[in-house]
Amino acid sequence: MRYILALLWSFLLGQVVGYIGGALTGGTYDFMATTIISLVAGVIILLIGQLAPSKKRAGQSVH
Repeated sequence: MRYILALLWSFLLGQVVGYIGGALTGGTYDFMATTIISLVAGVIILLIGQLAPSKKRAGQSVH
C-alpha cells in the first residue's frame, strides 16, 4: 500500500511541478511527458529507499 501511495504522490506532485514549470518558462504543459517523468522519478526514489542500508544494519557488527 505504501508503494501505491508513494507513486500517487509522485504523480500528483510531478503534475504540479510540470504545470508550474511550464508556466514559468513560457513552455507548454504536456500531461503524458510529465506523467512518465514523475512516475519514473518515483520508482527511482523507491528503489533508492530499498537499496540504502537501514540504520539497524549499519550499526551491527560483522562478527
